[in-house]
Amino acid sequence: MEKGTRRAKQLVDIYSIGLKLHTLRVQKGLTLSRLAAETSLSTALLSKLETGHMIPTLTTLATICRVYGVGLGFFFAETKKHSMSITRSLVATRRGRTQETMKEFPLNAKADFPILAREVDFPPKHTETMAEVGKVFTGVIYVLEGSLQLESAGQKDVMEAGDCVCLNSDMLIFWGASGTTRCRALVVTQG
Repeated sequence: MEKGTRRAKQLVDIYSIGLKLHTLRVQKGLTLSRLAAETSLSTALLSKLETGHMIPTLTTLATICRVYGVGLGFFFAETKKHSMSITRSLVATRRGRTQETMKEFPLNAKADFPILAREVDFPPKHTETMAEVGKVFTGVIYVLEGSLQLESAGQKDVMEAGDCVCLNSDMLIFWGASGTTRCRALVVTQG
């Protein structure tokens, strides 16, 4: 890859266009084949765009935007909030159980309480979006067991048991279990 092309990719990666494309498609309940039929673009091209192996042209992105009902600005909007602070610990405890989907267990009984505390349980190698596209996530995540991976703007952070992250961000963030063991985390957010 040429130096100029590499630099352009680095500049575009901060907008997480591929992750946003994938998230929108999943939220709309479309398969790659269905999106290809709606846009007259190939499934191979759409797959490369979603995985970040290709940078879309503005014409291609505008075609996809029409299907999703969003403007080009959705993909290039500057982040208004993004604050992340990770505290590392050497504490490590693991269990061998696995589950098929992420599960949440509320830890406070009152639904109208201003703070929501819950335990989140990720099966091995399971990843999903932390919040809806365009929504602000404000909260604290403490890893109880396993490894938790956070991914945003082309950057990946892996947190181990005992690590804690404080987040206040409107960026698209993916989270999930990293590796072959499940991950449990305590998550405290605004209610």
